[in-house]
Amino acid sequence: MRIAFRSILVLNVIASAAAFSSSSNNAPRIHVTRSVASPRRRVSTNSMALGSTVLQPPGTVQGDIDQQDSTTTTTADDIESTVITTTTTTQDPPRLGEVVKMLPKNTFEIDTATSLFYFAVDFVAVAATMGCLSTVVHSELYHSAPILLQGMMVAPLQVLTGFAMWCMWCIGHDAGHSVVSKNKKINRFVGEMAHSMICLTPFLPWAKSHKKHHLGHNHLTKDYSHQWFIREESDDLHPLIKLSYKTRNLQLPILYLVYLLAGVPDGGHVFFYGRMWEGASKDEKKDGLISVAVSLATAATLWLNLGLADFTVVCMIPWCVMSFWLFMVTYLQHHSDDGKLYTDDTFTFERGAFETVDRNYGTWINRLSHHMMDGHVIHHLFFEKVPHYRLEDATTALRKGLDESGQSKFYKFIETPNFTQEIVKQFNDNWFFVNEKQVVRK
Repeated sequence: MRIAFRSILVLNVIASAAAFSSSSNNAPRIHVTRSVASPRRRVSTNSMALGSTVLQPPGTVQGDIDQQDSTTTTTADDIESTVITTTTTTQDPPRLGEVVKMLPKNTFEIDTATSLFYFAVDFVAVAATMGCLSTVVHSELYHSAPILLQGMMVAPLQVLTGFAMWCMWCIGHDAGHSVVSKNKKINRFVGEMAHSMICLTPFLPWAKSHKKHHLGHNHLTKDYSHQWFIREESDDLHPLIKLSYKTRNLQLPILYLVYLLAGVPDGGHVFFYGRMWEGASKDEKKDGLISVAVSLATAATLWLNLGLADFTVVCMIPWCVMSFWLFMVTYLQHHSDDGKLYTDDTFTFERGAFETVDRNYGTWINRLSHHMMDGHVIHHLFFEKVPHYRLEDATTALRKGLDESGQSKFYKFIETPNFTQEIVKQFNDNWFFVNEKQVVRK
């Protein structure tokens, strides 16, 4: 098993080098139908006021996305310097200013106390479930049982602990978007605790690549977190990428580990290399190394105190459960049968945001996951403005507003009660492929 795991990891490391050198990145298909009309007129970036803050959709001039600093909040000056060079039509989704008018007044209110309450609840959940798991693993009954029975004893707790870690990961996600608090130090503290320590995900490197994902969502070459390959060009892919496709189902449980360590497709989050670090300053890298050090120190401490076997059972298997949730949610929120990808000539921030899919995994799973699944469209429209506890009401208002304005066709929603079966099916059928007809070109 160790040999197979290492082989898959090595394969992905090598394939990443091939992926970085490929100029035609592309993706999958899934559910719903609509079209984007040919562009007709030229527009400039549309701005809107949120209290004293001006927010505008990021532009699409080549290189702008890669030059954004993911460790800082996007400012009005950053965005005002960017011009959208694409055109819009009546077939385009509403601009951000139009969407704001549909939303409740408190949508953009960030309340530190509320954010810290959710952080505390999830912290207790992780501590309680992992504590129970550790108690079982260190019991005489567990050590006297055969291996198969040991696995049966701990599996339910591992699943619960992994889900609790996923919920905590969502809190760190808010910190990465600076919506836990208006205080940068509080965001940093929560992010390091939630991501670097509890979820063993270096906070600042992750926040850097994740912000680039938001700035280039559904852009054919500038999106982060996703590789996009055009299905019709699959014969031209590097042999190692083809091999990665053939072994895709074996890789599903470890894809987040590959993403963090091997740097597929964005660059390393533990070892700093790849496109996400191009142009990064020494100070930014030094700051990012603090997050890496926190994660490594946490893992090393747990390993030394628990031993390799117990560390694997108590920490790493729940971590794999968490990473499965993360990959599943990320993949399904950004893939649908009619999903569109855009190029430099056709991309706008709103077009990319409305390609995001809201999914219903069930009321309580949605709530415990802080509406990461059923509030994802709003999140992508205002990723540095709306905390997770405002997403549900904002999404309800968005759907109502789109209905009233005759624009409901732009909103994607998919009932996904059998989410585990769905991710296995979609990843097996589509992997990271998209059909050429789904790429909107000028």
